[in-house]
Amino acid sequence: MAETSAVTDTSEDEEFHDACDSFVEEEGAYSTIDRHPGSDHQHGSLPPGEMVLKYVGTDTVSLGWTATDDIVRCKYQLTYSCKTQTESLNIRDPSVTDVKGLLPGTEYTFCIRRIGENGDQSQATSVAVFTESVPPETVRVDQISGDTASLSWDTPAGDVGGYIVSSSRDLEDLETAQEVETESNAVKFSGLTPGALYSFRVSTKLRNGSFSKPALVSACTKTYLESFLEDLGLEQHYTDKLSLSSVLQIGERTISDVSAKCLSDLPWCFMKSLMMVNLTARNVKCTSVSESGGDCSFDSIDNIADSATSGNMLNPLDIVTALFLCSNGLLQQEMAVKMSMCQFSLPLLLPDCEKKQCTLMLWAMRDIVKKYRPHSLGDPKSFIEERVVLSELPLVSFVRFGECSLSKSEILNKLLSNSQQYHDTFVHHNMECGDIPRKIADGLVEISWYLPCGNKNIDIFGEPVAVANLRGDMACCETQFCFLCHISAAVFVFFDNLDNQCRLLTNQPNSTQLFLVGNAQSKTFNLNDLKRVAAEINLTKDKIVLKTKGMNDAGLAQRLRNNAINVVKNSKKKIRIEQMADIAHELGILVDEDAPECQMAKQNADAITEKIQDTLQYKEEQLPLQGKIWKELTRLEKEECRLRKAGEREIEMYKSDLQEKKIKLRKDQNRYDISDAMTCFIQAISNPGAERCYFLKWMRINLDNLSREKLSDLRQEYKENCQKPENKEEMKVLDARLSNSSLGIEHFFREMGQLYESAVSLPETEISRQQFQHLPKLCAQLLLDGFPLELVDGDASNIPLKWIESVLSQLSVMLNPNSKILVVTVLGVQSTGKSTLLNTMFGVQFAVSSGRCTRGAFMVLIGVNEELKEELNCDFLVIIDTEGLKSPELAQLDDSYEHDNELATLVVGLSDVTIINIAMENLTEMKDILQIVVHAFLRMKEVGKKPKCQFVHQNVSDVSAYDKNLRDRKLLLEQLNEMTQAAAKMEKKDENKSFTDVMEYDPETGNWYIPGLWHGNPPMAPVNAGYSEAVYELKKNIIHILGKCKSSANNINEFLVWTTSLWNAVKHENFIFSFRNSLVADAYMRLCTEFNKWEWDFKKQIYTWVMNTETKIWNFGTVGAKSKFADIGEFVAHLKTEACSELSKWETTLLENLARYFEQTDGHVYLVERYREDFANSVKCLRNEMERSVFSQMTATADIKQGKAELDRVKENQTIKLEKEVLRLIEECRSSKSQSTDEELDREFDKMWEKTLRQLNIKGLKKEDIFAKVDRQLRINLKQKGGHANELVSSADLRECGTKDFIVKAEGLWHKFKHHVLHMQNHVNDLQMMADKIISTCTQLALEKKRLNTNYHDNYTLEILRIIDKSLKDSKTGIEFEVSLKQQVCGGVARIFQQMHEYYITINDPFICLDQHKEKYRLDFKDLFHERDQCQKKAEEFTKQCLRPAVETCITNSLGTAIVDEMLRGSNSVKFSTRTFFQYSILKDLLSENNFEKYASYTDSYEDFVKQWIREQIVKHFSNGSRMFELEDRHLKASISSIKKAIEKAQMNNDSELVQFVQDICKELANELVIPQDALGAFMILNNAKQEQFANWLTQSVEEMGKELQKTINKREIQTRLEELRVKPQNELFTKLIGCGKQCPFCKAPCEAGGEAHSQHCASIHRPEGLGRYRYSISAKLIADICSSSVASEKQFECFETKSKFYPFKQYRDIFPTWEIPADNSIEATDYWKYVMTRFNTQFAKRYAAKPADIPAMWKSISKEQAEKTLMASFGIK
Repeated sequence: MAETSAVTDTSEDEEFHDACDSFVEEEGAYSTIDRHPGSDHQHGSLPPGEMVLKYVGTDTVSLGWTATDDIVRCKYQLTYSCKTQTESLNIRDPSVTDVKGLLPGTEYTFCIRRIGENGDQSQATSVAVFTESVPPETVRVDQISGDTASLSWDTPAGDVGGYIVSSSRDLEDLETAQEVETESNAVKFSGLTPGALYSFRVSTKLRNGSFSKPALVSACTKTYLESFLEDLGLEQHYTDKLSLSSVLQIGERTISDVSAKCLSDLPWCFMKSLMMVNLTARNVKCTSVSESGGDCSFDSIDNIADSATSGNMLNPLDIVTALFLCSNGLLQQEMAVKMSMCQFSLPLLLPDCEKKQCTLMLWAMRDIVKKYRPHSLGDPKSFIEERVVLSELPLVSFVRFGECSLSKSEILNKLLSNSQQYHDTFVHHNMECGDIPRKIADGLVEISWYLPCGNKNIDIFGEPVAVANLRGDMACCETQFCFLCHISAAVFVFFDNLDNQCRLLTNQPNSTQLFLVGNAQSKTFNLNDLKRVAAEINLTKDKIVLKTKGMNDAGLAQRLRNNAINVVKNSKKKIRIEQMADIAHELGILVDEDAPECQMAKQNADAITEKIQDTLQYKEEQLPLQGKIWKELTRLEKEECRLRKAGEREIEMYKSDLQEKKIKLRKDQNRYDISDAMTCFIQAISNPGAERCYFLKWMRINLDNLSREKLSDLRQEYKENCQKPENKEEMKVLDARLSNSSLGIEHFFREMGQLYESAVSLPETEISRQQFQHLPKLCAQLLLDGFPLELVDGDASNIPLKWIESVLSQLSVMLNPNSKILVVTVLGVQSTGKSTLLNTMFGVQFAVSSGRCTRGAFMVLIGVNEELKEELNCDFLVIIDTEGLKSPELAQLDDSYEHDNELATLVVGLSDVTIINIAMENLTEMKDILQIVVHAFLRMKEVGKKPKCQFVHQNVSDVSAYDKNLRDRKLLLEQLNEMTQAAAKMEKKDENKSFTDVMEYDPETGNWYIPGLWHGNPPMAPVNAGYSEAVYELKKNIIHILGKCKSSANNINEFLVWTTSLWNAVKHENFIFSFRNSLVADAYMRLCTEFNKWEWDFKKQIYTWVMNTETKIWNFGTVGAKSKFADIGEFVAHLKTEACSELSKWETTLLENLARYFEQTDGHVYLVERYREDFANSVKCLRNEMERSVFSQMTATADIKQGKAELDRVKENQTIKLEKEVLRLIEECRSSKSQSTDEELDREFDKMWEKTLRQLNIKGLKKEDIFAKVDRQLRINLKQKGGHANELVSSADLRECGTKDFIVKAEGLWHKFKHHVLHMQNHVNDLQMMADKIISTCTQLALEKKRLNTNYHDNYTLEILRIIDKSLKDSKTGIEFEVSLKQQVCGGVARIFQQMHEYYITINDPFICLDQHKEKYRLDFKDLFHERDQCQKKAEEFTKQCLRPAVETCITNSLGTAIVDEMLRGSNSVKFSTRTFFQYSILKDLLSENNFEKYASYTDSYEDFVKQWIREQIVKHFSNGSRMFELEDRHLKASISSIKKAIEKAQMNNDSELVQFVQDICKELANELVIPQDALGAFMILNNAKQEQFANWLTQSVEEMGKELQKTINKREIQTRLEELRVKPQNELFTKLIGCGKQCPFCKAPCEAGGEAHSQHCASIHRPEGLGRYRYSISAKLIADICSSSVASEKQFECFETKSKFYPFKQYRDIFPTWEIPADNSIEATDYWKYVMTRFNTQFAKRYAAKPADIPAMWKSISKEQAEKTLMASFGIK
C-alpha cells in the first residue's frame, strides 16, 4: 500500500495516510498552499485548489485538484521528483492527471502551480506519496535437502528496507509455518520435514514500513535417501544407474593417492579400493584438519573434547547401501564378487528407505563361486566348488531387539574367526567409522558364510554354514525379521531389555530355533521380563545366553559358537538362496532377478543350455563350424606359411593345392545351416543393451554350472596324468576330450566368427553372406560394454583374422576413427595369477575358474577419462590376458614350445607395456618362459616395435624383499643377457649382446615384488591387503609408463593392422624376416619421401653453387672479374674451402631434419627408428660424394682454364697487332689523295691481312696422347690389386681395347663349374649383363663430357674408374674379369676423350679463330675509314657475339635442375617421390600396355629400361602444353633482367669511355654469365661507338635477343634439348630412384630401400624365379616358384654363390646376407607377377632358351584387374 501526506512549506511536521489501491475520495488526501505576502490580487498568482490522489500504483499515480473561480484562462505546471528523478508536465485539465513511469516503492513529491497568460506563476500546492512496492523478482530455491532449504531472489526496484520470508507445508498450516525477516537477498530454513511439499513466500518491506504482495514459490524437501545420496554425489545415479564400464574407466581418481576431501569422494574411494579387492575398502573417511597436520596449539587441544567427530564421516554400511542402490545389476554383481573375495558381508536384503521396501539380492550374489572341503567328504584331496546361491546350507541369523549394549556384529566376527585368523566380516561399533550413526542402512540384512578348509585344527565349523545379520532394531524391521525366521535354522536375538512388545518373537515358525542373548550387566536388564518372555515362547535354558559379570566378549562368542555348531550339526533345515525368492515373494519383498530384462535374458539362456546333455554331441550338432573344419583350416593356413610338407613339389603348385583345399573347406562350412542354438544366441545378443548383458551373464553362469557337473571327473583324470610324462599319447587323447567337452560362451562367439568367415568367402550378392554382415557390429558393441573378445582361439591356436578385422573395424566406426589405444598385456607361466593380477589391477573380469585354464588370448576395452586422455594420448586401454606358458597339458604335446613362442610374440608385439608374471615358486620354469619372452622382445626390436617390460615376482611377502632380492635381480639380468645372446644367435641378429640392447630395462625400476594373494588359509582367507596395495603401485607405474608411450598409441585400425601383420609373421618359422606390416611400410615410405626431398634440396643447392663457382673460375683474370687473388691456384683453394663450408652446412641441415623427424610423436616414426642410422650414414655418404664431385669439377675447370691461359695471351697479342695494322692501313688510305672505292679497300685489307698473318708466327695448343693419360690412371687404379693385375694390364695395348664387343669368357670359370655346366652359363650370362651395363654407363658419361666441348682432364677417367669399382664392389668376380673389363671401358672412353681433345684444339686454334673474325675486321676497317656511326652495329655485335652465347649457356646449365625440380614437385611428384612409388608406377604402366618386349626389357635390362622410362616421362610431361617453354622462358627473363640492370648501373658513370662501359657491364655479370673472351676481345678493338648511343642501342638489342631466343626455345625439340643440358634430369632422377641398383638374387626384383647407405636390400613384391632366369637343371623348365614363398619352405637352391651345392632356402641369408626377403603366405600378394608369368610364359621361355614353366591352376584365374588391385595393395597404394 502506498502512503500520502499533506505538506506545507512552512511546517516541519508531516502527516502520512494510507492510500487506496484504486481511486480515492477527494477528502482522502489534502494538500498545502505555499502563499507569498502581497500577491493575492495578481490573477496569475492565485494558487490551485487542494490536490486529491485518485490512484497510487507501482509506477503510476493519478491525481487532481479543484479549479478556482477565476475567469482568466490559465494553465498548470505539475512537477514531481524523488532522490534520483525530477520531471514536469504542463496541464490544461485539472480534473485527473496520470503520471506514469515512476519507480516502485519510492517517495515522490508532486507540486502544482498556476501559470497565467502573462507568465506569472502562483504559489505551489504540493503532496508527498510513496509508490506501491513490488514483490521480489525471480525467487529461486538454490538448494534443498531433507530438512533445509536455501532461497535467493533478485532485488526489486525501490527504497527496499528488507524482506519478510515465510515457509509452511500448507498455506493454512500455521503450526509448521516459519517466518524470518532479513535484509539480505537470501535465506536458509532448517528443521523442515523430509519429503514434504513446502510453500515459500517473500515480501518486500519498504523503509516506511509498508509491504509488497508476496512472491510465492513451492519446493519439495528431499527424502532422507535423496538427501544422503546428494551428499555422496550419487543423486542422479539413483535413477540413472552406475555401470561397470563407467566405474572401471581410467581416470585421475584411479591412480591418485589423495584422500577424500568431501563426502562425495567417499563412494569413489570405496569403489576404487573394492575393484582392486583391497581389504581396507570400508575404511574410508574424509581427511580432517587434525589428520592433515592442522593447528597443534594448546587452544586447539582444549577444543578436542568439544569438536564434532562425525560431521565428515559416514558409516561404511551407508556407503555400501547407497552404492548398491545406485548401481545396475551387472555392477552389483561385480561388487558382490569383490566383497566376497575380501570376506566382507554382502547385502542379502537391501533396504530402500524412500520406497519403504527391501530387495532380495539374488542376482547380485549369483556369480559368487566358493570352494571348500567339508569334513563329511571322504577323500581328503577332494573339494566342493559351487555357486553360493545354489549351495544348500543351514542359515543362522543374528538380530537385535531394542537397544543393546552388546556389539552384535563384533561378537559375530569373533564367532566366525579362530584365534589365528581374525577378520572383520561385519562392520561393527569398534571399527573405523563403525560408530557413526547409520542413515539409510537400517533394515539391511547382510550375509556371509563360514566354509571349512578340511583341517579340523583350523575349522570352526566342520560343515559350511551361512550367517545373516540384521542391521537396526528388529521391531522396526518386521518384514526382514519374518523373512529371516522363515529361512533360518536358528535366530539369535540380542537384547538388553525385553518389554511387553515381544509379539514378533511369538509369531514365528516353529521350525526356527530362537536364542536369546542378553547382557546381564546392563542397567536396563530385567530378569523377570526375560523369564516372562521365555515362558511365552517356550524357551529352554540352553536357548538363553547371558553375559554375566565374569564373562568377557570372547567367552560370550565361544558360547554362541557352541550353540551355532549344535544347530548346524543337528538342524535339518537347509536352504538355497535361490529358494529364498519364493519366501520373499510371499512377504512382499522384491527380488532383483525379477527385473523383466533379467528374466527375459534368463529364458533365452535357458532355452539354449537346457538342451545340452552330451557336450561333445551338442557341439558337433549346434556348433559344427569350429570343429574339425576350422582346425583343418588352421593347419592349412600355417602350412601355407611354413610349407613343411611340400617335399619335392613346386612350391607354387603346392600352395595352389592348399588354397583349393581351403576353398573346399569353406564350401563345406557353408553347407551347414545355422543351428537353432546359434539362431537363439544371435537373436538374444541383438536385444537392447541391458537384456543383452544379462543374457551373456546367464549364459556364462549356466555353462559354468554345466562344466562343473560334467567335466569334474575328466579334469581330475587329466590332472593325474599331467604328473606322468610317459603318458604322452594318452595326454593327447585326454586333451582332445577335454577340449571337445569344454563348452563356454567363447565357443558361441567362435561359431559366430566362423559363420561370418565362411559367409564372406561367398560372392557379395549371396543372401547367405548378407545374412551375417551384422555380426561384427554386435560383437563390437559387446566389446564396448566391457565383455572380453577372444583374440586367439585357444583350441585351434589361430586368429580368425577376417572376423577380428571386421569386429575391430566396426568398433572403429562406433568410436571416433581417430580414437587412440594403448595396450597392456601379461605373460607368465600357467597358474601364476596372471588373470587375477589384471582383474585386481583394472577391475576387469577375466576368467579365473579352477580346472583347465582357457587357452588363447582375450582382450578387454577400458575407457580413459577426459582428464587423462591428453596425458596418455589415448582414449582407451586394451588389456590382453593370455593363457599360461609352459602349461603342463601343452608340455605333453609336440608343438607346445612353438605354440608358446607364437603367443608370446603376438602379445608382446601388440603391447605397449608387457607384464612378465613370475611366481617365485616356479623358478625352474621361469628360465624357460624368459627364453620365450626374450625371443619375443628381440623380434619386436627388429621390426620397430619397442614395448616396455615390467617383471612381476609374485608370492614375495617379506617387507625387505626388494633389498633381499638385489642378488636375484642381478642374476635375472645375467640370465636375460645370456638368453638374449642365445635368442640373437637363433634369430641371426648377433649384434644384440645384452637384454638392454633389445629394450629399455632397468633392473631397479623394472621389477615388482608382490605378496601372496590370500591373507591366511582359504576359503575363509580374505585377499591380502599387501597384494592389493602392491598391485595398485604397479598399476600407477604402468599408467606412468604409458604416459611416455604417446608416440606408440595406435587407433583401432592401426591396431588391427598390427594384429594382422604380427599373426601372419608369427605363422612363419622365421618371424623377423617374415614380418610385413603396412604401418611400418607407410612410416618407411613417409621417411623416404621426406629424405628424398631433403636430399634433392641439398643436391640442387650444391649444383647451383658449383655452376656459380665455375662461372667465377671461367671469369677469373678477365676484364669483368673482381678478385683479390692473383693466382688461380689460390683462388681455387679458397673456393674449395667455401665448398667444404657449404657442404658441411647442408650436411648439418639434413641431419637436423632427420633428428626432428624422429622427434615427432605422430606418423609412427618409432617403427622406423632402426633405419635412422642408415639414413644418417646416407647423409654422410651424400656429402662425401658431393664433395668429391665438386672438387673434381672445380679442379678440372681450373686446370682447363689454366691450360688456355697461354693461348689467351697469344690471341690477345694477335688482336693488338691486327688492330695496329688496321689503323695504320686506314691512315695510309686516308693520306692517299685518290678516292678509294670499296673494291680498292678490300684489296688493301687482304694484302695487309696476309702480310700480318705471316708475321705473327701463330702457334696453337699442343696435341696430347690421351690414351697414355688414361692408361696411366688405369695402372694407378690397379696398382693396389697386386702384381698379377699389373701383368694383365701390361699384356694389352689400351689402343686395341674397346674396339670390339666385350665377351665374358667361360674358360676361366670351367674349374668352378665342371660338374654343373648350367650354373657356369648362368653366371657367364650374369657377368655379361653386368659388364654390358657398366660399359654402357661409362660410355654414356664419356659422351656427355665430350658434348661439353672442353678439354680432357684426368678427373674424367678417375670418375669412370670409380663407377666401375662401385659396380664391382659386392660382385664375386676374379681379377682377370676386372682388369679386362676396365681395359675395355678405358680403351673405349680414351677414344672418345681423344676426339674431344682434338676437337678442343681445333676450335681453339689461333689461326682459325683469327680467320673466323676476318670479315668482322674488314667491316670495322671500312666503317672507320668512312667514319660511319658504329653504335647500332656494335650493340648488335656485342649482343650476338658476347651476350647471347653467355645467356644460352646459363640457361643450359641451370635448366637441368629446374626440370628435376618440376618432376619432383609437379603432377608427377608421387611417381618420383620414393623408390617404392617409382616401382609401382613402372609396373602399372607395364600392365596397362601388356607388352611382352617391354616386360622382357624390364626384367633383363632393368637400368636401361628405367632410364628410357624416366626420359619418356619427362618428354611426356613437358610435351603437354607449353611447360618446357615456360620453364626456359623463366630463366631467360631472369638473365635478360640481370643484363638490363647491369646496363643501367654502367650508365651511371657518364664520363666513361665505351671500353670502360663494357667492362662495367661485364663486372656486374661476372657471377652469372661467362662472356666469351675471344668475341669480347674482337668487339673491343676498332670501335668508335659513343657510350650513350651504344647503351640505348644495346638495350634494344638485348630485348630483341630475348624475343629471338623465345622463338628459338619454342621451336626446340625436347629430346634434343635434354641431351644438351649440363645437368641431365633423366640421369639425376635415375640416380635418385635406382638407389643401390641391387636386384633380388633369385627373381631380380630391384631393391627399393631408401637412402644411399642402407645396410639391407628389400623389395615390395617378388617375382616367379623363372623371370630371374632360374630353371630346373634336369627338365630345363622355368621355375614358377616365388622366392618370398620359397624362403619359408623346406626347399633348397643352388647357384654360383653356393658353388653349385644345394642350400636350404630358409638359410638364404647365409649366402645373401644383405637381402631381406619376407616370407609371404598371401596367395594374392604376388598376383601381379603370376599374371605376367602366366600370360607370357611361352615368350619368356623362348627368350631364356628354356621350356615353359608349369603354371599352377589358381594362377590361370587371375584377371588383369585383380593383378592391378593386388599391385596397389602390395605397394600400399590407397
